[in-house]
Amino acid sequence: MGIFRFFRISFSLWGYAGWLLLVRLRLLRHAESPAQRLVRVIERLGTTFIKLGQGIGLRRDLLPDEYVDALEGLQDRVAPFPGEIAVREVTAALGAPPTELFADFEKEPMASASIAQVHRAHLKDGTEVVVKVRRPDIKRQVAQDIWLLRTAVRGVLLLLPFLRRYRPLDILAEAHEVLQQEMDFCQEARSMQRFREAFKDWDTVNIPAVFEAFSTESVLVQECSHGRRVDDPTIGADGPRLAKNFVDAYLHQFFILGLFHGDPHPGNLFVMDDGRICFHDFGLVGFMDRETRRNLAAFMQAFVRQDADWLLDAYLDLGVLASDLDEVTYRAGLEKLLDDYARLPLKDWSFAVAFARIIRMGQGRDVRFPRNLLILMRTLFLMETTVRSLDPDFNLLDGLAGQAEPIAKAAMKERAETGKVRLGYEAGIALQDLPNSVGKWLRRVRKQGLEIRLQHHGLRDLERHLDRSSNRLALALVTLGLYIASALLMQVESTVYLWGMPLPAVIGFALALWFTLRLAASISRSGRL
Repeated sequence: MGIFRFFRISFSLWGYAGWLLLVRLRLLRHAESPAQRLVRVIERLGTTFIKLGQGIGLRRDLLPDEYVDALEGLQDRVAPFPGEIAVREVTAALGAPPTELFADFEKEPMASASIAQVHRAHLKDGTEVVVKVRRPDIKRQVAQDIWLLRTAVRGVLLLLPFLRRYRPLDILAEAHEVLQQEMDFCQEARSMQRFREAFKDWDTVNIPAVFEAFSTESVLVQECSHGRRVDDPTIGADGPRLAKNFVDAYLHQFFILGLFHGDPHPGNLFVMDDGRICFHDFGLVGFMDRETRRNLAAFMQAFVRQDADWLLDAYLDLGVLASDLDEVTYRAGLEKLLDDYARLPLKDWSFAVAFARIIRMGQGRDVRFPRNLLILMRTLFLMETTVRSLDPDFNLLDGLAGQAEPIAKAAMKERAETGKVRLGYEAGIALQDLPNSVGKWLRRVRKQGLEIRLQHHGLRDLERHLDRSSNRLALALVTLGLYIASALLMQVESTVYLWGMPLPAVIGFALALWFTLRLAASISRSGRL
């Protein structure tokens, strides 16, 4: 079974590569764009590739907008599995059949996707819930597909080594990690509980309750919420209020909670009858520590104030750009970016687009994108799209940057208070230990004399580099010597000939060729000369 799947994957991917080559050479007319064709190929390959495509679509630093938009639009067009199988999965996960756990359980799913499908049900107390059931055997299928795809990618890299600069295996591992998290409903349940606790006192946001007693790694039971999609045209005049509430909710997530919903597309956002915005599907969640939150606030402030130097420093602090980049080139690019935005009306400014343009300046060479910042960038794009659908005139500068600074300052003030408490505690401990520590130090000085230790950093790496370089140089000299000696042996008479050449010369050329291949392989593995 695995070998047939491998051939199907390889045939599909190489078929797309061949089609793309013919299109680029203008030897083939095409009715669909390369991005649309890629999406069609991915959808035919099934669940694993659909979710991987959605994950790879986060990489705006590497992919053109056309491909990003197409991959983000990947649809989980997967037929539902029979209700009897859902009953079996619920029974295996919860230890009892749905008839014993729920007052009623609809076998016919209300929605179906690539990882799971959803069934309506009622608890014994009458509470209306939805039961999310993971597809049977999906974890084994994903693990097999990832292994096969990794094998295929390694084969491609052997034939096309220049693709290594894009780190396809790292991107694949990153997307696989995201997929594994989406398949773990326990993690989704924990995220929902954290969000519900964080917004419990808000009268503008609703997070459905999750029932922990009925939730496992493969089954999730949550409160059923009703409402209109956030892009419903009947929302009309209520759009500006909802846009403001939506932005306020995300500012709280970004700068206070440090945890944010990573997939705010209209299908995951409902407007309830009481006017609250209800968030759904917490399979993709991003996290930012305090330092990242502070640096994000700095980026927003630098962008608003049109300060190229501050903007570059904020990007370096976020860890997005390598510290050894060409700052002059980047600063010039940032000044051009800010000049472009200065010509636009304020309501058309976009943090998400600016974020993406900056990381594309280095064409993938100077960019090191942590996964949570990839999720953040995707979230910003979806968030801005949702806000503008609710209120086309919404000023994101006032809504985001205008409120980001005071919120971030409040969060930092809270951190400073915590820091003062810790400082007092650590200072007290240090004062208690000071006499004893000084006594031990004086005794060591009296017995052993005064020692000053110097600790170096980086010399060990330099030593390894010099050792590796000297080995390569020695091997290259030996190889050169073999080539010269073999050439001279060609002039010597011999009793044994092979392919019309003296045997000693053939042996010498063979050894020289072998050393040459070893040297080339070593350089290829290291990625540098």
